[in-house]
Amino acid sequence: MAGTSGTPAGIDPRGPRFTAAITLVVFAVALLLSDAAPGAAAVITAVQALLFAIGAGLGVQRTPTGVLFRRLVRPRLAPPAELEDPAPPRFAQAVGLVFAVVATLGFATDAVLLGQVAAALAFVAAFLNAVFAFCLGCELYLLGLRLSRRAAA
Repeated sequence: MAGTSGTPAGIDPRGPRFTAAITLVVFAVALLLSDAAPGAAAVITAVQALLFAIGAGLGVQRTPTGVLFRRLVRPRLAPPAELEDPAPPRFAQAVGLVFAVVATLGFATDAVLLGQVAAALAFVAAFLNAVFAFCLGCELYLLGLRLSRRAAA
């Protein structure tokens, strides 16, 4: 979907925060299970990796949690003060995908510490977004833009 200027339409910034809150719970459960049941933790992080892949490929608003937010949560809220560019959250989903894949591989191959470190880093990033509206992946995206513009100048 595109805005009138041909640029992608903005997204409600509360949607990615809602998704981050769900992601936070997913990684918390994976971490809690990781010592006793690394196989279960691998399955949980693999499902999260799939969700991140959808978000990175199609946009966070098209993930199951994004659809849930749009259909069940957003209608109960006042309209957002402003919309957000969907590109930074989409990039953040790609970053999350990398960490979820590493966590899954760690848990699945008995490199549990590797899985725990990757899952813990993803947990922290999701926590920052869900609680403080600080999207670490979005900030990396913006930093990359600034650096690429500086290099091009």
